[in-house]
Amino acid sequence: MNGPNAPAGPGAPVRPGVPGALLPFLGSDEEVVAFFAAVADLDATDPSCQALENGVRLASGARLEQFARAGSGDALCFVGEGGEERPVVYVGLDGVAGPLAVGLQELVRLCLVAPWWRDAPGRTAEELQAVADEYRQDMPDIGERRDRAARALSLDPAQLPSEATVLARLVDLSRGPVAEACLVVGNEGDPLDPLFGAAPARP
Repeated sequence: MNGPNAPAGPGAPVRPGVPGALLPFLGSDEEVVAFFAAVADLDATDPSCQALENGVRLASGARLEQFARAGSGDALCFVGEGGEERPVVYVGLDGVAGPLAVGLQELVRLCLVAPWWRDAPGRTAEELQAVADEYRQDMPDIGERRDRAARALSLDPAQLPSEATVLARLVDLSRGPVAEACLVVGNEGDPLDPLFGAAPARP
């Protein structure tokens, strides 16, 4: 990882050669919305209602632009100036924040492969497997819904990265220069807690 502008994760480009084309699909394509809003808890259907809490900003002073939200009201934001290639930060209402991806394409792959990624911090591999199994039990058609969304975005489901790969990437982003560039502070200027910190000690 060589910084905030490093290439996105593995896989073929989403809507290749069409700058700025991905975000509108996340908010309008029926198959895509059915997966991202209902399964991955990423709602980009109404950009006009996206607004960060007062005082929440980047420590660097760079732009923090919300483009989607979770059902809880947590925010997904672009960092800095530019388009969909910018780093993406998650800002939680519970006072946590951290980078999820370098570019919207990488975020899309994370959500397609591991829509339950919010349960990853501090969990063992066995616990994460239990979380994934629970998702599949609650949504028996989750694989079919994921594949339909992937194809709507011109992605081959068979070429998506593994769960282990996308989760390892989250850890890498939380420890490297992207995390430094994406440090979020609250209205009193104190850094928010890291989204992916060290795993808690276990008895």
